[in-house]
Amino acid sequence: MPRQRPDPVPAHARAPVGPPIGAAATRVALEGAIAPDWEVDARVGALMSTRAGGVSAAPFDSLNLGRSPGDDPAAVNENRRRFAAALGAEPVWMSQVHGTRVLRLEAAGGLAVSGVESADAAITTAPGLACTVMVADCLPVLFAGPAGRGVGAAHAGWRGLAAGVLEATVAALCDAAGCAPRELQAWLGPCIGPRRFEVGADVVEAFGAGPRFVAHARPDGAPRWLADLPGLARDRLGAAGLTQFSGGAWCTVEDPSRFFSFRRDGVTGRMAAAIWLRA
Repeated sequence: MPRQRPDPVPAHARAPVGPPIGAAATRVALEGAIAPDWEVDARVGALMSTRAGGVSAAPFDSLNLGRSPGDDPAAVNENRRRFAAALGAEPVWMSQVHGTRVLRLEAAGGLAVSGVESADAAITTAPGLACTVMVADCLPVLFAGPAGRGVGAAHAGWRGLAAGVLEATVAALCDAAGCAPRELQAWLGPCIGPRRFEVGADVVEAFGAGPRFVAHARPDGAPRWLADLPGLARDRLGAAGLTQFSGGAWCTVEDPSRFFSFRRDGVTGRMAAAIWLRA
């Protein structure tokens, strides 16, 4: 698909960020957090939260990072403070809409977009700002450019994945970092797994039938399939020119003690995956 330039950040959508946070910032360990198993430049930091380590009460227990109706806003604020402390960088939150829009995060005059822009991916070449996506079954994908020249994060549910959110993120990051897709590394975080992601014909049609969909019989006879969301993402990344990707081995639905899952629980919290550049 054609390259998409990240939309500019309008002045009205900017929020104060505070002092730049670099490699010298104090970081606090976050209970249960997952670090990507990749070899990237030392200037790249990346972290994925689980449901552990926060203060929210059930059913949002305990590190709910989303503004879910029903959770105590003060608890979410504390959870987000803990998450930011674990990063040692400023997480930039987006309003996710299952689309393909990519934001480019840039620190300018102490300002950066946070929490008010509708988008499903972000990239940056600026130190101290963490590209952050929230999930509770959808797939988080983190991207690292070569030599610490840029990073990005994408929220990939099936709609965004089919629409091209990964391709849009790759194009935007390559443009900003001045690199080719083959130079990027991608990491796939926890999401709903292929044994649990039951879908209908609309999802199959969005991607086209193939080995990532397995017919699944239901007692009522309705046509259903089990879909491999990480596998579909790997296919898309490979077609976009990437050769280096890892992760994607966790199922959010099958591990309730560790992960939030909307498909499993309905009312639940949100986890976050973040990637940033150290100063």
